[in-house]
Amino acid sequence: MSVFFRWSGWQILKNVGWNLGLLILGSLLCALAINGVLIPHRFVSGGFTGLALVIHYLFPFSPVALVYILANVPLFIAGWFFISRRFFIYSAIGMLLFAVAVAWVDVDIPVQDKLLAALLAGLIQGVGSGIILKSVGSAGGTDILSVILLQRFSIRLGTTVLGFNILVLSAAAFLFSLEDALYTLIYLYVATKIVDLVVTGLSQRKAVFIISPDWEKISARILREIHRGVTILRGQGAYSAREQQILYTVVTFQEVATLKQIVRKEDPNAFVVVSDTTEVMGHRIGNQPHW
Repeated sequence: MSVFFRWSGWQILKNVGWNLGLLILGSLLCALAINGVLIPHRFVSGGFTGLALVIHYLFPFSPVALVYILANVPLFIAGWFFISRRFFIYSAIGMLLFAVAVAWVDVDIPVQDKLLAALLAGLIQGVGSGIILKSVGSAGGTDILSVILLQRFSIRLGTTVLGFNILVLSAAAFLFSLEDALYTLIYLYVATKIVDLVVTGLSQRKAVFIISPDWEKISARILREIHRGVTILRGQGAYSAREQQILYTVVTFQEVATLKQIVRKEDPNAFVVVSDTTEVMGHRIGNQPHW
């Protein structure tokens, strides 16, 4: 019996189940936004979902799910060469789950105002897409392109999606009404912001520079109380020409308040700069998604 519980495969099954759960939940939310808001209001979307919706509006007999699968074939070929096999396999599963969810979820969210509908769709779609990208896979489409650009050029996920969506949005404005295209733009903007918030929001790291004559005390307390590494840089004041030590550290979003309390306690006149980071690689403090 003890050998049964020590079986190492349980961890693998746990990881697979967790990632599949994220893909299923995210796909259901995205399908809810598509079938519950976008289609009833004749909004389009971004990426290959938007392409599938445009084709569906032009040719109502073409199912959105089927068009989405067919449009993903070229990107999956590219993903095979540029992205890890694990990400490719989970993305293939995610694409199928997404297509099934779009074909299966059939609801009509009773929101009549188009502006509110655009905001609601962006919120739901952004949360769903963010949950999918929290897994080690994706739902296909521009998610694959976004991950490739993030890994190779450090371009944020939401930025890639928003830029690619401009092309689809321009086509929608030309083929349909400009007013619906503008409402779609609102939806896309909200969705991209929510995606960034879900994927990197609370896991965002802060880079902090501290200049203080009490740098030794501050450094010791950061090491002892926050358990983060500190780099000591040598600097020189341009006006005073005095040499001084500059502390550099990277902390989590939640640890910023504690760090400020430490600095105020040791030196209320310390010069502190807190800046956002796009991504951080490193032991214990890194926040890059494991795609």
